[in-house]
Amino acid sequence: MTYLSTVAAIVRKDLLHELKSREIVVSMLLFSILTVVVFSFIFEPGSEFKNRVVGGILWMSVTFAGILGLNKSMMSEVNGGNFSALLLAPVDRSAIFFGKAISNFMFMMIVQLITVPLFIVLYNVNIFHTSFMPMTVFLMGTWGFAILGTLFSIISVNTRTREVMLPLLLLPVMVPVILASVQALNIYILGLDVAESYKWLKLLAVFDIIFTVVVFAVFDFIVED
Repeated sequence: MTYLSTVAAIVRKDLLHELKSREIVVSMLLFSILTVVVFSFIFEPGSEFKNRVVGGILWMSVTFAGILGLNKSMMSEVNGGNFSALLLAPVDRSAIFFGKAISNFMFMMIVQLITVPLFIVLYNVNIFHTSFMPMTVFLMGTWGFAILGTLFSIISVNTRTREVMLPLLLLPVMVPVILASVQALNIYILGLDVAESYKWLKLLAVFDIIFTVVVFAVFDFIVED
């Protein structure tokens, strides 16, 4: 199999499995919606302070729902012996990784497609009132999360405290991505000049590229054991 066909086959396998079980996306979606709904009761109607913090609330719901989904995704692979079988297959191991990362990216985007409209209604905030640039933030931020999250979920899945170990490993490294995503999103929510968000988008792009290249280079050594 070619590199791209290997990636496509793994993505297809994950999507078909999720269509049958509906375990990962449903769990992530319920957690994300619950977070958004609970925090919506904090603010008084018409509160000006609300617009300054809702971007952080939205990304907090995305981040922790993503961690939940990553744990479930890797556990299903390890418990069924699928991941070990994939590593023994005569294919490039980085193709296996990127197949899993793309699957996790797609699952997170599906959750966001449902959570964001609900978020807009509950918080009375139109993220897209100046432009559709927030879609770029979601895409770039989610890709960075999927790359690092998939890597650390593979590292932590065989530990006894995997539910705790994944966020401990992932969140400190994810700080630049989360910070840039929240800051860029706040600019759109507050109706500021879109050009002010470009520095944060550039930061997201740089980290996404670095994370992708580094993981591609070191993944074989990480799963060597």
